[in-house]
Amino acid sequence: MTAVSNRENTKDAKQRENRHGVHEMTNDHLRVIAAVSCLGAGVFAAPASSGNLRIATLSTDASRVTGGDVLVEIAIPPAASPSSLKVMANGRDVTDAFRASSTRGAQVRLGLLSGLAIGRNIVTADVRGAAHASLEITNYPITGPVFSGPWQQPFICQTDAFKLPDGTTLGPPLDANCSAKTIVQYVYWSAEANDGKGAFKPLADPRTLPSDVTKTTTMNGDTVNFVVRVETGTMNRGIYQNAILHDPTLDAPPTPFSPPKGWNRRLLALHGAGCPGGWYIQGAAMGTSVLDRARLAQGYAIFINTLNHPTNSCNAVLAGETTMMGKEHFIETFGVPFYTISTGNSGGAYTSLQIADAFPGLFDGISIGATFPDALSIALSGLDAHLLLHYFTITDPSGFSDAQKIAVSGYHGMKAFLDAALQSQRTDPVPDRADIEGYQSARWNAAVPLQLRYDPVKNPKGARPTVFDAARNIYGIDPGTGAALRPFDNVGVQYGLNALNAGAITPKQFLDLNERIGGIDRDSNYVASRTVGDAGAIARAYQHGLTLGGNGGLTSIPIFDNATSNETGGYHYAWFHFAVRERIRQGAGGASDNFVMWRAGNAAAAQEQFDRWMAAYKSDASADPQRVKVLRARPRAFVDGCFDKSAAPSFIAEELVFTRRPVSKCSELYPVYSNPRKEAGGPLAANVLKCQLKPIDAHDYALTFTADEVARLKTIFAAGVCDFSKPGVSQRPVVPWAAIGSSKKS
Repeated sequence: MTAVSNRENTKDAKQRENRHGVHEMTNDHLRVIAAVSCLGAGVFAAPASSGNLRIATLSTDASRVTGGDVLVEIAIPPAASPSSLKVMANGRDVTDAFRASSTRGAQVRLGLLSGLAIGRNIVTADVRGAAHASLEITNYPITGPVFSGPWQQPFICQTDAFKLPDGTTLGPPLDANCSAKTIVQYVYWSAEANDGKGAFKPLADPRTLPSDVTKTTTMNGDTVNFVVRVETGTMNRGIYQNAILHDPTLDAPPTPFSPPKGWNRRLLALHGAGCPGGWYIQGAAMGTSVLDRARLAQGYAIFINTLNHPTNSCNAVLAGETTMMGKEHFIETFGVPFYTISTGNSGGAYTSLQIADAFPGLFDGISIGATFPDALSIALSGLDAHLLLHYFTITDPSGFSDAQKIAVSGYHGMKAFLDAALQSQRTDPVPDRADIEGYQSARWNAAVPLQLRYDPVKNPKGARPTVFDAARNIYGIDPGTGAALRPFDNVGVQYGLNALNAGAITPKQFLDLNERIGGIDRDSNYVASRTVGDAGAIARAYQHGLTLGGNGGLTSIPIFDNATSNETGGYHYAWFHFAVRERIRQGAGGASDNFVMWRAGNAAAAQEQFDRWMAAYKSDASADPQRVKVLRARPRAFVDGCFDKSAAPSFIAEELVFTRRPVSKCSELYPVYSNPRKEAGGPLAANVLKCQLKPIDAHDYALTFTADEVARLKTIFAAGVCDFSKPGVSQRPVVPWAAIGSSKKS
């Protein structure tokens, strides 16, 4: 049942050599696999050309190659003879290995260049009568890092706990980088299994198919045996898998030039969910299965990595780097896809959004649900809610009624308020803190030994379990404590401002609350003063997309948001969906036409519409900007709206608005509640980490304060109050492909 081909064994050997820093190319290692065809149309890297002779990489950008191999395209000038092409790689003649492409034109030659040295590599091409062209390729070890910065330490390997399709594991790690051998197994869909409900079963012998194997017809119309090749291995210190229809009894071994018949040329990137506990581990599970029966039956190929499961690794930059490596490896194994879609719910939704925005080109579209902008938005809104609950339960337990507390918070009710506050626990490194009901500080995966964990008294140098420390390479580190710098800031925030102006709370309650709300320190202990966010951490959170900008790659790809929510509790609240849409609207200059939102969506109907959208825009060969193509290709029927709550739900096409009031059919069916920072006058986008300040202005209040109240207000906000009409302090666009480590492209 387990098959490891000669090519896969060779690749394992190359990867191990790259891990150990082999810098020389030998005759055995420098290979170019001839190309007879290639799928897809995109050139991933900016090509190097001269005199119309062009060299480009197809599997990844030339400055970010990993694992020692890369798919290369050479385009020859129309007037030149391809037979005169001469190609050199690091001084070695590899001309004879390049072959014609049946899909990319008579003047194009393709090859899979392998055995690259760690670091700088030079590929050159010459044809008689045309200028010389060269391309510099920078290769990184398959273990990374490329641009995510220094490795997280400690880091617990879990290959021996990761289950393969046949129930065995990857076995003990081969080295300190948590590497494991690459294993290929096959499964097939049996309609008879699981009491006739159907299930995937291991294929005991890849040379023979059992009698209960079923067939499937892909969306391209090809009918094939429903047999799936599942490859499992390690890269970037995570565990990866890819799955694709491939019948080993009929199909040739896959290469980027002879992909399996059943592949519909579409690639799906999966992401897990969660975040608390997502630090210092490789991960023993993906959070979602690569064996997605419905998608595989349609012919989709799928890839995933344990580091794309936020419960293992709550760091979107590392997830982006890992996605880049996984997609590169897939292309070098099976070929260039027609398009790549990213999908996920909850943590998988924000990971999809953040990667698409900060690393444009990895995804051609995203389809998500249970959406958040980013893990940071959950944590920061949780801290606001937690500070308020601390005030209402400890500082002034009798000063506000429940109705007034809810008005200040913006949430549906006290349960929703509490559940939001509980999300601040992902910022708290102190073990066993006694706090509000249900609060769990210092969230850890059980695989991390106790002696490695932070304790402010027993182990102050230990690993810190917070969403900030998981991304310390971006936020920065306090040299005195080793703790990650924090972007949370509540200076100038007028908690309860909307409740005051609505008459829900009195001026005295408003002043008391804002005078004594306090803040938190680096260990999430309550302090009397407001919290001042670190300016550098705030700037870098914007630049690297840890707070979703919506102004990078998301402006020019199709996005579908299945905006299901539960306003009564659980913290998957609708306002997060509207915050995402608003960030994309701002990023695109005032329009979010590439973003479709459904409330209570129909998954099958949405997928059909989304696939039509993707195929239409990717088939547009015009020279128009990508955003123009995306908007032009969107199906007319694929618009915002909601489903009613009848037994057979019907779709209501209408604009979805942020309101709890019944101003439309959809808002009546699905009211949207708010959050503490919005109720303090903040923006719907919730993207101001630290506000600019302004003097107190009487026009901001729907009542007239007494002279004593004005004096007290000025004392409380001596430096001024938030001016949310202006961008936040250090707020700036995301920097595409920003590098923390040694990547030359930033």
